[in-house]
Amino acid sequence: MARPSILSEEELAEHLLDIPLWRRDGATIVLEMPTANFASAIGAINAIAILAEKMDHHPNLLLYGWNKVRVTLSTHDQGGLTILDIRLAKEIDALNINTLQ
Repeated sequence: MARPSILSEEELAEHLLDIPLWRRDGATIVLEMPTANFASAIGAINAIAILAEKMDHHPNLLLYGWNKVRVTLSTHDQGGLTILDIRLAKEIDALNINTLQ
């Protein structure tokens, strides 16, 4: 299956409207998620890992502090943001991480 191409600036701007919790950082999009506690942070990471495996699209995940998770998305083999990143961001948002607290 062919990998999707990089989104144009116009396409990206339109898609970012659909994922307001995410911020653009160069060739990536980033979500910062505070959770209730350490166990909730680990639960969030595990839930994201399951989604990522299903999509065969893997984010960078960082657990920091005792309850914070940073998710960074980019399509590494394309060198920037593709529709895969937008789709995974929407899937992560749909998890409603607050329910893991």
